[in-house]
Formats: sequence, C-alpha cells, structure tokens
Amino acid sequence: MMSDASQRIDALVKNNDVVLFMKGTALFPQCGFSSRAVAILDHLGTPYETVDVLADQEIRQGIKAYSDWPTIPQLYIKGEFVGGSDIMMEMFENGELQGLLAPQA
Repeated sequence: MMSDASQRIDALVKNNDVVLFMKGTALFPQCGFSSRAVAILDHLGTPYETVDVLADQEIRQGIKAYSDWPTIPQLYIKGEFVGGSDIMMEMFENGELQGLLAPQA
C-alpha cells in the first residue's frame, strides 16, 4: 500500500505532462540545480508544474523513494522520470529533451 505522500506524488506525476520537483518555486529557486532546471524548461517555453519540496517534508523524502533517485530537482515528463539538472542539461544539449517535450502528433 502506498503512503499518503506516495499517492500525492503519483497523482502529481500522472496528472501533469511536465512536473519538476524542486527546492523553491519557479520564480524563486532555492538552489543552483533547481535554478538550472527551471532555466532549461523556461528556455524551451514548455508549460510545467513545480512542486516545492522544501514546503513539504513528506514530499521531499517521498520523491526520493518514488523515483529511487537521491537528489532534487527531479523532472517527470508524461509520467516518466527523466532525471535531475545534470541529466536535463545533457539531454538539452544533445536535443533529447526537446524531443521528449515536443507535442505528439
């Protein structure tokens, strides 16, 4: 059985095409990695939702278990875990991220 935090995370991931779990908000990131992740998404003009893990300790710990990934930020696209800011940057530079975010025909 999933915990309350896992259920909330699962709903956020499944109900938003693009969701970024981050420290702070898109307007006021609270760490450099979160700031870089927001900058990449903003540059691509992609609509996305953010979840401030600093505002909710259950989500902050729960997201690490949910993805089996130890660090934040974490990006999900169409329900799939993509990675953190380093992976986002690498995928952006080689064009993979743009492909994942392109509207499906």
